[in-house]
Amino acid sequence: MSVSVDVLLADTGAVARRLAGFEVRPQQLAMAAAVERALDERQRLFVEAGTGVGKSFAYLIPAIRRVVERGERVVIATNTISLQEQLIEKDIPLLNAVIPEEFTAVLVKGRGNYVSLRRLKLASEREGRLFSHDDDRSDLHRLEDWAYATEDGSLASLPQLPRPEVWDHVQSDAHNCMGRRCPTFDKCFYQAARRRMEHGQVLVTNHALFFADLAMRSRAGASGGVLPPYHHVILDEAHEIEDVASEHFGVRLSESGVRHLLRTLYQTGTGRGFLSAMRGGADADGAIEEAIRAVRACESAAERQFDALWRWNEVRGEASGRMREPGAVEDHLSPPMLALAAALRMLRDRIDHEPDQFELNAYAARAEAHGTCARDLMAQALGGCVYWVEAGKRRRGERPNVTLVCAAVDVGPILREHLFAQDKGVVLTSATLATGQGDFRHAAVRLGCDDPQTLQLGSPFDYGRLVRLIVERAMPEPDHPDYEHELSRRVLHHVRATDGGAFVLFTSFRTLDAVAERIAADLVDMGHPLHVQGTGVPRNTLLERFRADERSVLFGVSSFWQGVDVRGRALRNVIITRLPFEVPDRPIVQARHELIESRGGRPFFEDSLPRAVLRFKQGFGRLVRSSTDEGRVVVLDPRIATKRYGRAFLDALPEGVVPEFEDD
Repeated sequence: MSVSVDVLLADTGAVARRLAGFEVRPQQLAMAAAVERALDERQRLFVEAGTGVGKSFAYLIPAIRRVVERGERVVIATNTISLQEQLIEKDIPLLNAVIPEEFTAVLVKGRGNYVSLRRLKLASEREGRLFSHDDDRSDLHRLEDWAYATEDGSLASLPQLPRPEVWDHVQSDAHNCMGRRCPTFDKCFYQAARRRMEHGQVLVTNHALFFADLAMRSRAGASGGVLPPYHHVILDEAHEIEDVASEHFGVRLSESGVRHLLRTLYQTGTGRGFLSAMRGGADADGAIEEAIRAVRACESAAERQFDALWRWNEVRGEASGRMREPGAVEDHLSPPMLALAAALRMLRDRIDHEPDQFELNAYAARAEAHGTCARDLMAQALGGCVYWVEAGKRRRGERPNVTLVCAAVDVGPILREHLFAQDKGVVLTSATLATGQGDFRHAAVRLGCDDPQTLQLGSPFDYGRLVRLIVERAMPEPDHPDYEHELSRRVLHHVRATDGGAFVLFTSFRTLDAVAERIAADLVDMGHPLHVQGTGVPRNTLLERFRADERSVLFGVSSFWQGVDVRGRALRNVIITRLPFEVPDRPIVQARHELIESRGGRPFFEDSLPRAVLRFKQGFGRLVRSSTDEGRVVVLDPRIATKRYGRAFLDALPEGVVPEFEDD
């Protein structure tokens, strides 16, 4: 065997010689053997691998073996950018260096991540008629400086992200691609990336692109996808895939997206936009005016549509925004939006300037997509979905932006047909897939995988030595009138106990804000830098600031329960304020529970509790990220000790963790 797991991962193997501090881990070898077998036999395999197992090498080496020995292609999809970067910048290059056989690995991004040099040149020539703000023109000039120096042409290498209004005019787009007729085809960043993808053997991408590809294939057949044909797929961070799949098998219509398209075409106040900037000619002038009238009609219709949705939600809608019946709000938008698409295509056929023909083709496709989306959402034409209205933050004197959404309630049948029933090896792995010892039933049922092979591997870390688990049994329950006062007092107490270095994890912004208001001044007076999610600071910046001072305290909600890696003394205290049950009146949660009840099931035990246990395991897992990390996890929800179901949370924790119950 040219690529051997046992040889590569041995204590004297090639990886050990390259990687300082490498240790042989039996769990890693067991996982690698299971993945190898799953790919060889095209099985479906679920692997829960605790922190420190080294699961990326455990699936990469078997995947590379299939590539070099069988000439197959393997897709690896993760949820977070940080893990994609780790795979493509660290793990795969190391393996490429120690495996003598050649193989190619490519990071696959969506087309909209790449700049089009042709469109950038066109926008630069017309900037005075396209953009009315100095900030837009400054962004365009920065884009030009970067585009002619960058090697990859993707947003990831941009020092500063451009405004959406500017990027819209310069990004690569399938509908306005001129192909080989494009004057910049040989220099095209997207085409170069696509060639690399089509020749790539290990394709690393994100969940969003993978499930967007799967959704396209489910609707249009094998030819409808973005990814080239592949033989196997490995889904890391697999605890996230149900939510991602649910979103991608639904649709959404946002007011901001509709208005952005219309502003890009024509701005009524300034007279700027693509329709003003394009090259027309005598034969096209009338068609341009007709298209501008169509834009104005859509602006008026959009105002009526989203205002009607807002008013319906305020007066007749449920607190969650759920829309249970089709036709609850009249469809104002789809007829004028489809008429706009027709007007843009008519204009396209009346002009001779080929670049503008392609631009119009793209804008017509987007207008048609908005129109079709509006029609399907108002009529609730997509079966198996739940529909609801979302409202953004309300500004003083203005109603918020509105979005109409639908999501697939049960992705199991879709994934069963289009993923698990295919003749491919499919591996799902995460640190949190099982809800109890050897219990993968929740994940298997929700994802539609019948009778998968399963493997649960504990962490090699000695959690009994590294972690104190403190449970505040005397805390009032979350519905108690003194809850926020007591919660604030005890958060302050536990932060003081470790002199900071604390993540305080909440399940809602409302409670986070209430506690921050009560104790922020106290924390600052004690010399603890406080970083609060939801204040407009990007997540990565919050983490950087937290790491910079080991007395820091960070208040976070859902995104800080998982996918966050802070090693060393910087994080020595994780405070879980409440067991992470989902909000029961969220439309997708309601619909899932109604479906379970209709089948004679029990929603709490079949859905709410397993999801909360998995999220709890994620939150607990923030503390120990290496064999030298240590500290405490504090649970300020007494239900873990006082309710019968609380045992499920404690039983899901790593071996050796013994709770200390405090009653004061």
